[in-house]
Amino acid sequence: MRIIADANIPFVKDCFSSIGEVEVVGGREIKPEVVGDADVLVVRSVTRVDSDLLADSRVRFVGTATIGFEHIDIDFLREHNIGFASAPGSNANSVAEYVVAALLNAARKRKYNLEGKSIGIVGVGNVGSRVEKKAAALGMKVYLNDPPLQRETGDAKYLPLEELFGCDFITLHTPLTFEGIDKTFHLANERFFKLLKAGCVFFNTSRGGVVDTGALKAAKESGRIEAVVLDVWEDEPNIDTELLEMVEICTPHISGYSLDGKVTGMIMIYEAVCEYFGFEARFGIESFLPEPAVPELNINPNSGDEQEVLLGAVEKIYDIREDDTRLREILERKAEKRGEFFASLRKNYPVRREFQNTRIIVADSGQRIADNRRIVEKLGGIGFKV
Repeated sequence: MRIIADANIPFVKDCFSSIGEVEVVGGREIKPEVVGDADVLVVRSVTRVDSDLLADSRVRFVGTATIGFEHIDIDFLREHNIGFASAPGSNANSVAEYVVAALLNAARKRKYNLEGKSIGIVGVGNVGSRVEKKAAALGMKVYLNDPPLQRETGDAKYLPLEELFGCDFITLHTPLTFEGIDKTFHLANERFFKLLKAGCVFFNTSRGGVVDTGALKAAKESGRIEAVVLDVWEDEPNIDTELLEMVEICTPHISGYSLDGKVTGMIMIYEAVCEYFGFEARFGIESFLPEPAVPELNINPNSGDEQEVLLGAVEKIYDIREDDTRLREILERKAEKRGEFFASLRKNYPVRREFQNTRIIVADSGQRIADNRRIVEKLGGIGFKV
């Protein structure tokens, strides 16, 4: 069996070689002539999979190691009896940890405590539900909006979108859809931003097209929103650098790029391929994840403000400011080279592990364990082993 796979999926050749001959190719280099004699195609979001790519191929199964599949023509696959799998939830924890890092940084800059602040979460699927738990662990008041889940469950905790507009923070975690009653394309439009609480901090880690770039720029210029955290952009990799200069934290679509998430997504596709073709899966997630660089972390609860202690622990594992600094270098590139630079940041992203790989050890401060319970519970709530 012949397998073509995106070269930017970690360990994909090592893993899939157990069931066939693997050729790894850059995601943007996966063309019809490359996949013609392949049985299996494994991609990421940078590869558009449709009739133009597959019409003259013998591909029998397509897997995308991503949670979304807007880049896949599902109808074409179905019509041609081509198997399909994606990796829902694989990087959800990675994105939620990114949001935690951004929240703590935003709070430090504004010199306030997140406890008691309100956050509106739009989209409460794999990612949004994790953000909900972590924000609650930080003591935030959480408000949820997810119309499909509200209709499915009837749960009153899913509020109309308008009831989130008074929140101190609002964060988007929806798929990108272009039609139907739950269309999300340009969900955050001019009306959306005009209705937000003045001084709101706005996050988008979902899809660039969920936000109307022009409306966001106007809202920021007018002072309607105080700050913006953006990981996703319209027209990637050719992003709006004028918007970038307005943003407090900017990153190159890497919120879900923890090594844990990448390997989980790859294994989910591997297992789906094995099941489809009747192979025995020889590998699991643990087969490829290395030991974490920081297996243990000592903290002293008395070393400063509680929130600073939390941020200090987070930054030992993931310092979001480093990603921000790297992306801002795009401004030093010639306009025609910026798309290439953006793509290179994603392709060459450094290894990032999740909080769950690190055990927190509370330094002996002469206090009873109960005195440290608050911060220990918060560290556990955002994902550390405690």
